[in-house]
Amino acid sequence: MPKAPSVKKCRVHKEVSRVSMKAGIKGAKPASSAPAQGLVFNTDLGQHILKNPLIITSMVEKAGLKTTDTVLEVGPGTGNMTVKLLDRVKRVIACEVDSRMVAELHKRFLSTPLHSKLDIRIGDVLKADLPTFDVCVANLPYQISSPFVFKLLLHRPIFRCAILMFQQEFAERLIARPGDKLYCRLTVNTQLLAKVDHLMKVGKNNFRPPPKVESAVVRIEPKNPVPNINFSEWDGLLRIVFVRKNKTLSAAFKQSSVLQTLEKNYKTWCSLKERKIPDDFVLKDKVEEILIDGQFHKKRARQMDQDDFLALLHAFNKEGIHFV
Repeated sequence: MPKAPSVKKCRVHKEVSRVSMKAGIKGAKPASSAPAQGLVFNTDLGQHILKNPLIITSMVEKAGLKTTDTVLEVGPGTGNMTVKLLDRVKRVIACEVDSRMVAELHKRFLSTPLHSKLDIRIGDVLKADLPTFDVCVANLPYQISSPFVFKLLLHRPIFRCAILMFQQEFAERLIARPGDKLYCRLTVNTQLLAKVDHLMKVGKNNFRPPPKVESAVVRIEPKNPVPNINFSEWDGLLRIVFVRKNKTLSAAFKQSSVLQTLEKNYKTWCSLKERKIPDDFVLKDKVEEILIDGQFHKKRARQMDQDDFLALLHAFNKEGIHFV
């Protein structure tokens, strides 16, 4: 009897694929072309079944897969995307939370020649350590889009690319430019670490049952080498300036909660550097001085680009003011 695909207990987020299509594998026993009758999909977990097979094919093709690749698939569901991936790569690590879907995967691949290439992992992907992989393909439930993107981008070793389906508005935030309505902290953080391309829009009528919003597929390619920057501190700066992205930086840095945090960080920095703080030192005045000297005081976060934020962070750090 064929050996079943391996199953490793790791915690992978509550998500399943929104993909279901007729698919066969050259040289393999065809798996069932649809989910088992009576299988009810849980929309709370993002289980919306994609009816258009051309979209799955396009996603797989745009991943630029190699026969030597290991692919991380998040939310394989009943395995319709998995089928196409297994036919092209060396190994697929399929992360799934729904035990019913895991059973469907076993049922689908157990009697096929592809079973040895499939590694099924069960649990919460946001809490588990990601394995080493070359490419990621995922149809994500919207509620975990942001944390999953940053988990990917901060993952080491660096992967080659990710082909991900998101809510359309979320995808547009990833590719926004300074001045755009959707330009935000997510935009700047993502574009610091990766090149992001919009691949296609996916209308809600392509799914069964249809979600309440339109979807889109993007390609994320991590920058290599990684930018030489403390990401936690960088994000700390962006958290401040994007709270009210239409306000001037001068106004953003006058908030008492911001000044209290920066003063605490400054005192810690001075202590570590064994520097005495002058008796007449007022952090609020120092912050304003830095903003004016760098001509940042009248700028607004919504219109600043990556170079502007890097220059701002450097100006603060140079004076011993940090954001972590």
